[in-house]
Amino acid sequence: MSGNSIGKLFTVTTFGESHGPALGGIVDGCPPGMALTEADIQVDLDRRKPGTSRHTTQRREADEVRILSGVFEGKTTGTPIGLLIENTDQRSKDYSKIAESFRPGHADYTYQHKYGYRDYRGGGRSSARETAMRVAAGAIAKKYLKAAAGIEIKGYLAQLGPIKIDKVDWEIVNDNPFFCPDADKIDAMAAYMDALRKEGDSIGALIE
Repeated sequence: MSGNSIGKLFTVTTFGESHGPALGGIVDGCPPGMALTEADIQVDLDRRKPGTSRHTTQRREADEVRILSGVFEGKTTGTPIGLLIENTDQRSKDYSKIAESFRPGHADYTYQHKYGYRDYRGGGRSSARETAMRVAAGAIAKKYLKAAAGIEIKGYLAQLGPIKIDKVDWEIVNDNPFFCPDADKIDAMAAYMDALRKEGDSIGALIE
């Protein structure tokens, strides 16, 4: 299966499945001499990791990243940076009922139709868990862009379903489960999500 590598000058390749032993990534193209530690990457992984609120998946993962290569004495060497996150809360038996069926809106059917075989445990490679390595690689790219060009990358939730923000306060973005910059909208978003969950429904959102 192709499509697991993205980028040309800065190439990111990810591997691993949602219910496998670990997730991994290779970052190729990071220039040498940049200070980099696991703590630099962990900050963004902690923002992404599951089980942090009732509005996300309840799977519990520490998402602790290890740098396996490409860094020596605290600085990048210019060689491929190897990253690894071990899975610790796999519950594969939770998915045994869908071994012979397909979930609407997921990649189960497309994987089966294209390859004739699939890892049904949590969606395998199509699980949102795969994004952990993209976040880790993005943390490296983000640090380099700031150091080399003074570029800062930020984001926030601008709209959840019909609820739109009216103001942006960067000071509170990381202090609520929605990464919402408008304090007046947070309670409404929480109530809206609770209602959707009771109905067994979902909704789209806008990130800026």
